Parts: sequence; structure tokens; C-alpha cells
Amino acid sequence: MHDRIQIKPEICHGRPVIKGTRVLVANILGALSGGDSIETVLDDYPNITREDVFAALAFGGELSRFQEAPYEAFAP
Repeated sequence: MHDRIQIKPEICHGRPVIKGTRVLVANILGALSGGDSIETVLDDYPNITREDVFAALAFGGELSRFQEAPYEAFAP
């Protein structure tokens, strides 16, 4: 999963993105939580895959359990 998520200071100010893109994980999660379907997200961001969307969801889920998996654990 984490091979699809990238955190680098020089890309989008270090915010988590889908690797190889500038698509923010936060934008994907926001769209889905706002009621957009995965298909709509894929239409909006044609350079990502369904697996990228699932990786974003898993990443968000892991961050919500921050006591078990601190944010710093995902940084390169």
C-alpha cells in the first residue's frame, strides 16, 4: 500500500500524494467522504488507478489510528 503513497518535502509541500503524481491523498479522501464514487474520483483524476484510491483510503485509516502508527512512520 505505501509504495503508492509518497511524502516528499519538494512535492506539494510534503503533503501525502499518490506516488508519481501531485494528486493529494486529502483530495481523494475528501471527494469520497463528500459522496463521490470511486468512478467519479477516477474520472476527475485520470492519472490514478483504483488501487491508488484504495491505498489512499488505507493510508487515511492508518493515520486515524495514530497512537499505533505515528505519521512519521510514513515519511521517507
